[in-house]
Amino acid sequence: MPDFLLYALIAGVLVAIMAAPLGALVVWQRLAYFGDTLAHSALLGTAIGLLLHINPWWTVFGVAIVVGSLLALLQNRPQLSADSLLGIISHGSLALGLVAISFSETRVDLNSYLFGDLLAVTRDELVLMGAVAVAIGGLLWRYWDRLLALTVHAELAAVEGLPVARLRLLQLIMLALLVAVAMKVVGVLLITALLIIPANIARPWARTPEQMAWLAIVLGTLSVLLGIALSIWLDTPTGASVVLAATLAFVASLIAHRVKTA
Repeated sequence: MPDFLLYALIAGVLVAIMAAPLGALVVWQRLAYFGDTLAHSALLGTAIGLLLHINPWWTVFGVAIVVGSLLALLQNRPQLSADSLLGIISHGSLALGLVAISFSETRVDLNSYLFGDLLAVTRDELVLMGAVAVAIGGLLWRYWDRLLALTVHAELAAVEGLPVARLRLLQLIMLALLVAVAMKVVGVLLITALLIIPANIARPWARTPEQMAWLAIVLGTLSVLLGIALSIWLDTPTGASVVLAATLAFVASLIAHRVKTA
């Protein structure tokens, strides 16, 4: 197997493993648009990295943290509706990123940032993804029960003494890390799809939160494998093919569940 294909398979599986449990939390908390906003801000982070001639990974992570913190701050203002705020920041950061990239002296393949370039993952990027996957996995293992309590009822979790603000910050940091590494796999426009589609497929078939998270990991991994196969067979963009595979699995799941409950 060629190295580039092996790297692509490993990178895709790593991102699927990270995205699935985080996606379950996002789906339960109805934060899909929040994740979408963080993903769109990744392009602005990339532009800043290119303009400053530093590794865009660090600026993507930094911008995602800043945008997430700004969202958390502004959502406390009653005169701003959450959906309008998310839409403004999401599209505003995406537009600013596109404009900023036009000023970069470095030649940029914009499609690779928007839709991913999984088959171009390097060994160094793979090592970074592995480190991030270990970090996110360790944090989820350590704080899973507390994050679930926050998801079920934030006010009750606060009454019981859980550090709600810190837990939300922790979840934001993990999402920012995921966005920073997933941009290479599926691109900024499709990151949210990899977050929410496997989790939504798993939701009606799982009886416990843990079952949903593990099933989402399996489904996300299968979507990556099938998407890469479709990309090679049909010569289509890899990131889009991965998301298309996940979408087809979602449709098949809906039909199967409807037949089961009929």
